[in-house]
Amino acid sequence: MTLFILVVLAALAFEYINGFHDAANAIATVVSTKVLTPRQAISLAAFFNLTGALAGTAVASTIGKGMIDANAITMTTILCGLLGAIVWNLITWWLGLPSSSSHALIGGLCGAAVAAANGDWSVLKWTTGLVPKVVIPMLTSPVIGFVMGGLLMFVLLVALRRATPHIVNAIFGKAQLVSAAWMAHSHGTNDAQKTMGIITLALFAGTQGGAFNDLPPSMQFLQTPEFAVPRWVIIVCAITMAAGTAAGGWRIIRTLGHKMVKLQPVHGFAAETTAAVIIQVASSAGIPLSTTHVISTSIMGVGAVKRFGGVKWGVVERIIWAWVLTLPVTALLGYLLTRLAAAF
Repeated sequence: MTLFILVVLAALAFEYINGFHDAANAIATVVSTKVLTPRQAISLAAFFNLTGALAGTAVASTIGKGMIDANAITMTTILCGLLGAIVWNLITWWLGLPSSSSHALIGGLCGAAVAAANGDWSVLKWTTGLVPKVVIPMLTSPVIGFVMGGLLMFVLLVALRRATPHIVNAIFGKAQLVSAAWMAHSHGTNDAQKTMGIITLALFAGTQGGAFNDLPPSMQFLQTPEFAVPRWVIIVCAITMAAGTAAGGWRIIRTLGHKMVKLQPVHGFAAETTAAVIIQVASSAGIPLSTTHVISTSIMGVGAVKRFGGVKWGVVERIIWAWVLTLPVTALLGYLLTRLAAAF
């Protein structure tokens, strides 16, 4: 039972860090265009992350039972996978790099599972889970974000070619409030569900392992014979995500909203709308997408159409390196932590 409590605390810590680490996904553009103040933008993102987190459990099911054989998972495995993801998230946050919390979690969990299975890679569900729902979206979603962001920006530029900058800024200053709210909501539908899946997996593992057999009747709600996300898990994760978002993530906001490309409200609207559509579609399909990858490449696509040379490609290169390293580094961390735990 003690180990289960540690897992839940680590999962909620990851959710909180995810909130302030990925707050930039929803609000970097609306802050950089000065449509909202940082405080207003954080409040908007926190509220709509909360509404998104309450909107479904398809992604939670993928994380909890779609990638790894749930029968091979123990509390220690889950805890070590979470710790690997948390360490990487804090490192990239400190460096101001918008890396993927989703891939950090997936990498940490997979590495821990392989270590727990003594190097048996068959515990990972490659053909039904990891390849179609993680690897392929990881490669395609940034490209889709870049292309769709660029296309939407091009269409808007053509449609608004006769409008004065004052009118364009007035219209899209208001429209960006809607796109930022939608982006925050879609972020909640995807990212908050990942921790829901982890806690539900811990409940399932605890039930299978008999960890809850001696609990009093008032605590029997922890028993989960079948994998289903309990209502209390959804609510706790949603509130934690919103609280983390409210804490802000200024280092990453500066990278996405200021260092990569300078934006006006119409550009922010195009990037946020593009990202929100992609993330919403992925969430409905149960795909644990990297919201960071999608919004970052949407901003790049919009910026490239605005002026290709205006994108600071040196900053982009640093971001891409963080993306490339996230899965292998967190998998290694999860693997090593699990081996270390087994030694003791």
